[in-house]
Amino acid sequence: MFHHDILICGGGLVGASLALALAQLKLNVAIAEAVPFANTGHPNTEHPSFDERTTAISNGTQRIFNALGVWPLIERAATPIKRIHVSDQGRFGFARIEAQEQGLAQLGYVVVNRAMGEALWRRLREEKIELYAPARVVSVKLEGKHQLVMLASGLTPHAPGPTSLSTSLVIAADGARSAVREAAGIGASTQDYNQTAIIANLAAQKFHNHVAYERFTPAGPLAILPLADARVGLVWVLKPELAEQVLQLNDIDFIARLQESFGFRLGRFTQVGKRSSYPLSLTQSEQHIAERLAVIGNAAQGLHPIAGQGFNLGLRDAACLAEVLADAQREQSAEFDPGSQNVLQRYAAWRGEDRRGIINFTDGLTRLFTQGFGPVKALRDIGMLLFDLSPRAKDYLAQLSLGAAGKIPRMARGGELVE
Repeated sequence: MFHHDILICGGGLVGASLALALAQLKLNVAIAEAVPFANTGHPNTEHPSFDERTTAISNGTQRIFNALGVWPLIERAATPIKRIHVSDQGRFGFARIEAQEQGLAQLGYVVVNRAMGEALWRRLREEKIELYAPARVVSVKLEGKHQLVMLASGLTPHAPGPTSLSTSLVIAADGARSAVREAAGIGASTQDYNQTAIIANLAAQKFHNHVAYERFTPAGPLAILPLADARVGLVWVLKPELAEQVLQLNDIDFIARLQESFGFRLGRFTQVGKRSSYPLSLTQSEQHIAERLAVIGNAAQGLHPIAGQGFNLGLRDAACLAEVLADAQREQSAEFDPGSQNVLQRYAAWRGEDRRGIINFTDGLTRLFTQGFGPVKALRDIGMLLFDLSPRAKDYLAQLSLGAAGKIPRMARGGELVE
């Protein structure tokens, strides 16, 4: 039986980032990933984390990537956001946040997931982190001071077929439908928003000027994010039935329908790339730790994309857990046990405030801007107008979007994991 200090189940963006952070602690770390990876040094392009979708990353996330040695590999593919413009179709209210007003060069960046995936994979190869892929978690069983994990489906680095591993700590980083969370007997609540997100990249007549647009319409909210080469990324949220109709449109009709909802701030959209979609829900793990197990990323919380906070929140999970482990290793030296309950309780206590704040903010925003009731609409307009006139409200939202609310992990502040 093979033993690892820490086994990370899930090799997506958050799981891979945690593995790189833990590599700095000289621990025996492995990743178990359900999707196969090629032996070419590049991730499988079919991996759901490494596709053409775009992600808005906070300045805090950029600093974490820098501490992991990933940012230099991503920087050329990252487009800075210098202004956020929020509007409600057909209403007078609007709001904006300017990076310059906050004393910042940018409010964050937009990066294509594929670029992040390739950079993380390259760094994982450099650190020689052991990878089990494709490998599906069949069972997780506590045995004394270890978790026994059974993997199945596909080749491992050691042998074909089922593989038994022991580890001092299991990390569930395998997404909203986490098999590890389920195998460990941890429940999760799911709230279906009855919405579908349509994802695509577009070309427009006018340059985006590094502005990210959030547009609320009677049919649902949409975001237009600045990308490299004057392109923009689209996240368009609609009811499932309407989303299916829109997805079936040809490119010309799709662009025309989008133009009706967004308007002409970027002139006309001239081209649309491949379209994809996924259902939206709020998923929350009932526990974030168990004996010798921690839950991070979408396995801990899967959010609506309306505020663009899901990935940033998940990466802070990874950064905080890595910092707790680094500090415990320094304090305990030879007696360090990465799966001890004391270590895990410190992690859970730290993450509570950040998680609650972002989840409540995102869920509240989703509900507020999907209400069609007249008085609620009017209240929304007044709220956006007051927000635009209130420096304090702008500061709060800017700090939230920067990942700078509550206690911030060292790497997100620009420091090193190991002091």
